[in-house]
Amino acid sequence: MILADCHVHTEFSNDCSVKTERQIETAIELGLKFICITDHCDMDYPSAEEEAEYILNTEQYVRKIEFLKEKYKKQINVLCGVEIGLRPYLKERINRYNFDFIIGSSHAVNGIDIGFNFNEFFKGKSEKQAYREYFEYTLENVKTFDNYNVYGHLDFVVRYGPNKSKYFNFNDYKDLFVEILKTIVQNGKGIEVNTAGLRKNLGYPHPHKDILKMYKDLGGEIITIGSDAHLPEHIGYKFEDIPEILKSIGFNYYTVFENQNPKFYKL
Repeated sequence: MILADCHVHTEFSNDCSVKTERQIETAIELGLKFICITDHCDMDYPSAEEEAEYILNTEQYVRKIEFLKEKYKKQINVLCGVEIGLRPYLKERINRYNFDFIIGSSHAVNGIDIGFNFNEFFKGKSEKQAYREYFEYTLENVKTFDNYNVYGHLDFVVRYGPNKSKYFNFNDYKDLFVEILKTIVQNGKGIEVNTAGLRKNLGYPHPHKDILKMYKDLGGEIITIGSDAHLPEHIGYKFEDIPEILKSIGFNYYTVFENQNPKFYKL
């Protein structure tokens, strides 16, 4: 049973308006033992919405989470995390933050916002070419950065493909994933299972099971579970499906980070 949602957004993220208290109280109602708030910090984020900013007010954010951690301590363990948007040229500007947990993610590639401007990203490319470009960029990120604990939704780009996962074939990108996952494992990092893939009608949680299997085969053990919730009803979404998926690959534990130290819990 999964008792920790380690990828949750609140009003501190530009793309979410839900109060932090509401997300926490929903997790309590669901019987979770941990909730990690991981709001966006995405420097120089290109957006179709000119007013959109993904720069986290770190001081205000940490102060609020610390207050809520104390307020709800008898009901749930509230952890303070962050989701950092990684782009190689930001290496000198992104530092190691003092959070419980850091997710590194790729939301934008070569100046194009995958989510808001997916038509622009896919324009003039085959779906396979666009996916490969995204995974090449991810490889560059994992070779550049060391300031994260797990890499988030590794096949995020598939959410926005013209055919989503219909024609997605892991073997088309296997060469890239060997290098991505080897680097992640060698650097002592992990990956997340992100159930937003199920909400986005991919038919599987991020990342694809073949990616999870390769990660395991390469010696990867650090797996966090997150809903990527932007609404209360998304907290813990389809967590009941995850143990069977992970056990079928050979995982026996999932991970929760506190003070950036991994703790392992039986599936």
